[in-house]
Amino acid sequence: MVTIIDTNVLVDLAIPGSAWHGWSSSQVLSAFKQGPVVINSIIYAEFSVRYSNMDRVDELLPQSEFRRESLPWSAAFAAAAAFRIYRQAGGGRERILPDFLIGAHAAVRGYSILTRDPKGYRSYFPSIDLITPETHP
Repeated sequence: MVTIIDTNVLVDLAIPGSAWHGWSSSQVLSAFKQGPVVINSIIYAEFSVRYSNMDRVDELLPQSEFRRESLPWSAAFAAAAAFRIYRQAGGGRERILPDFLIGAHAAVRGYSILTRDPKGYRSYFPSIDLITPETHP
């Protein structure tokens, strides 16, 4: 099983004292045992906001552990379609396009997502297997 690790889980890993560090660490280790763990450029960018040095980000997210994968073109289109439906239904700016890109990437490739924020993924990409605190306490 291939698992995309959402940015909120990566932030938990980078902050040892965070309330979610234990859960996130345990779930990431479990994901490593089950197959490849993937991040894309959107996740990398969201995580990198906290750092001024790319070498530090690469140290925290080593390519030997976190497989870097480009967003498929079909996922970009699927994300735009889902985001358009969301906005036409009156969706505000609290759900941003990056969440749709990550969800579409997982949906198109048939990957799971490890996240603490499943709401948007569940609503707009219901076929995705989500690993969350509710499903994996």
